[in-house]
Formats: sequence, structure tokens, C-alpha cells
Amino acid sequence: MKGWKVIHNIKKCKYDGLSQRAAARLLHISRTTVQKYWQASVEEITELLNNRERIKELDAYQDFLIMLLQKYPLIKVPKLRQLLERKGIKLKLKDRAFRNYLKFLKARVLLKQKRNYAPIINNLPGVQAQVDLGEERKVLINGTATTVYFAVMVLSFSRKKFASWSLLPFNTNSFLEFHDAAFRYFGGVPEELLYDQTKLVVLSEKYREVFFNDRFYQYTAKVGFNPWICEGYDPESKGKVEAAVKFIKNNFLYAEEFNSFQELKERFYLWLEETANRKENGTTLKSPEELFQEEQPFLKPYSGITFSPVCPPEIRKVDKTGLISFEGNKYSVPELYQRHQVLVQKDEAGDLLVLNQLTGALICKWPLSLEKGRIFKNNNHYRDHSLTIRNREEEACRLLPDELTLKICRLLKQNNPRIYKDQLVGLCRLSRKYPKEAVLEVFKILQDKEQGLKVSLIEEYLKALGQKPSFEFEGKEHPELKTLNRYQLLSGIPVTGQHDLEIYQVLGGGRN
Repeated sequence: MKGWKVIHNIKKCKYDGLSQRAAARLLHISRTTVQKYWQASVEEITELLNNRERIKELDAYQDFLIMLLQKYPLIKVPKLRQLLERKGIKLKLKDRAFRNYLKFLKARVLLKQKRNYAPIINNLPGVQAQVDLGEERKVLINGTATTVYFAVMVLSFSRKKFASWSLLPFNTNSFLEFHDAAFRYFGGVPEELLYDQTKLVVLSEKYREVFFNDRFYQYTAKVGFNPWICEGYDPESKGKVEAAVKFIKNNFLYAEEFNSFQELKERFYLWLEETANRKENGTTLKSPEELFQEEQPFLKPYSGITFSPVCPPEIRKVDKTGLISFEGNKYSVPELYQRHQVLVQKDEAGDLLVLNQLTGALICKWPLSLEKGRIFKNNNHYRDHSLTIRNREEEACRLLPDELTLKICRLLKQNNPRIYKDQLVGLCRLSRKYPKEAVLEVFKILQDKEQGLKVSLIEEYLKALGQKPSFEFEGKEHPELKTLNRYQLLSGIPVTGQHDLEIYQVLGGGRN
């Protein structure tokens, strides 16, 4: 806040016809300070100077006021006072000073900001919660690497957390069931929930106009909370739930094994009560459970909702040709499941989901046909993918005839089951690219590495040992490459590296 002398000089520059930029340069002050007093009347400036400390009091609730002004641009000071008093906040400053502060917010904050960040309401209980989805692969459940999905809700004031788990990606129904469970866990509903632009909430956005998923929007109207959507690529707006997702991955899931999916959920809720919501927060210096005692009375009551019924999964027997019957048609499933039982379920979008009977994991998905008596096949379901993998393993052993090769293949398969075929392609390429002795030397170094072994790591070790690829892999134009290719074509003798090039040159460059 500047003194009257500086304010007088600013007004004098305005009356003299100078621009704001010129006035700031002449008076050696920031342009922001010039803007602040350029249009203000003497009465407004007097009020600001006289209420300096009281206006600072409003700064603590600035995010809450911004949120209300963005939702209700025509809201008046008396109504704002009422809303603050409901949160236990009584202000001493006069209405005129309050109006001047709101005018400052509208002109300087709401209209001048470069990006429309979603306000984070940290200091008022019961106002905001943040929601996000998480996914973690290779979670060991009953000895099998499994992908698990979870949805997280965090109350912005107390930082109290809740999450729901699934073996399938969340759909609209399971997402709403997660909300229902979270509100029951918290014992109430906050005023607004903050989301990113997931299709479970937002169908599309244009010019920051949000078109909501109809079923989700009906749910928000019924429960009585306001959904707020973050601008794209704006992780700061929901930093608390982003941190909670990382905390669940790094503290609860990491280095853990579970006998069943049910055990995972049971252990998580125990961890939630004993660790996640009891640990002191680095910002508030209090535990979420302690602050929640202050926040819970400000949450709106929640009595629960009734969801439309979803068809439970049904058991189907896969015949010897790899087909299952459903509603008058037949659909193929991968060859591995021939003569076995699977679960089938129709989702909300009208698609047929085929699930593993033991784990509930998704096997394949089919769009349902309205016709009858049709057979729908996916050719990939009848291909023996292991045959290609065996061929690649045989190729690797042919290029590097050593018992270490098989061991490295086993380690690659163990660490990279989803991309094992691609890893074998890379291994064969390295075996042709670098000298055999050098590759085997790296194998000896890495043969006891049980975790983290990838082809990229093998290549890094080769480079660290100073090995250089043969000329045909360097991507450079070799002076005799054109003649060499012609020699290979005419003679039928493959030329695969620098050694063969030298032999070719000794033989006189292919001349008779």
C-alpha cells in the first residue's frame, strides 16, 4: 500500500495524459501499482488505507470468494457475509470496504489472470473435495501380476482420504458407486467436487463450456453437490488427490503381495484407518482424522441413493471351436479358453464383456449384435502367439549359441511378460548389431539380475564397454555399400557385418 505522495503523483501523470506504462517508468514503480490507483476515487483510496489490516483478513478467504464470484457473478456483499458466517467466520470490516475488495478481485484477479485455474479451498471446512482415478500394473495377487484400478476422493480442508478398488476400468455405474461409498464413509457431502476431464464426468469441452455425462449430472443434482472441472493439463488444481494417488501406489501397493483381491481391499481399509488418515500432514501439521472432526459438521447430510440394477455376470462354457453363445449369437474368445468356463456380462454401453472366471479380469470385449444366428470371430483369437515367440527364442539361440542366452530370455520374460516378444526382437537385433563375444560378456554381468532386466539395459552396458555397432547398423552411407549390396544380390551370399566387408574387399571387391 503506497502513501498519498505516490498516489498524488500517479493521479498527476493521468491528468497530464501519460499512459500507465509511462507513469510507472517515470515514478520508478511497478505498473501493477499504477493500475491499482489509476481509476480509484479519493474516497475508495481513503477506505483502502483506513482498512488496511481488515482487508488483509479477507485475503485468507480469497479462493472461496473467487469460487463464489465465478459461480454467482451477481452475488452481493450481504449474501457473502451470510455464507461466511455459516462457516463460523464473522468479519468486522464495513460493507463498503468489502465491496471495494470484491471490485479488486473482479478487476485484478478474475479478469486479469492468464489461466483459469480451479480454486483450491483449503481453509474452509465442508466446501471442496478432489477426485481422481489411479491404475497400477503388476500387482501380485495370488502369484499373478495383475492390473488394479482405484478411485480416490480427498477432502481439501482435512485431507481425509477414501478409495474404491476394481479389477476392471471404472465405468459410470462403478464410478457412482464409488461416490456413494465415499459419502457414506465421510458421513456427508461437500459443496463441490473437483475432477479432471475424464469421460466418466465430461463428454466434451468447447470454449471452456463443459458438456457433462448425463447420468453423472443427474446424480450430482440428486445428491446436491456442484462438479468443478479442471482445465486441461492443470495438475495444480487437484494437487491433493494427485498426491494421494502417489501415496497409495508408493506406500500401500509397493513391495506388497496379496493372496486375493478381497485381501487387498481389506488390507487397504485397515491401512487407511491406521496410516493414511492418521499420519500428520506436512502443511496443516495435523492428522486428517483430527481436522476431520472440525470438518464433518459442515458436510451436507447424505442418505444414499438407489442405483439402477446391473445384470450380474453369467457363466458360459467355451466350445471346442472357441465360441460362446449369448442372446442368440456366438462370439469367439482366445484359443487358451477353449473347453473352459468364462463369465459374460453386458455393460451399460451395450457391449459384451468376457471375464476370467477366477480373477474377474477382462478377456475380450464384443459389440452386441441385434441380429440373431450370427457368428462373430476375431482371427487373433485363433493365432498361436507363442509360436512367434518360440521362433524368436530359437533365432536368439542361433545367433548366440550359449546357455546364457536361454537364461537371459527367461529373465526378460519374467520381467517383461507383456512385451516379451518385442524384447526378443530387440535381443536378436543387438546380437546382429554387436560382436557376439561382447554380447555374451554383458550376459555374464547381468545373468544374476532378477529384476529390471530389459534389452535397453543390455544395450547400455554394451555402449559402456565401448562397443560400436557394425557399419550397416550405424545408419551412415558406406562408400562401398552400394557395390556390396549388388555383390550380395548376384552371389546370393549374405553380408552381415564389418568382417564380411573385409573379406569382400580381400576378394577384390567382387571382381572376377
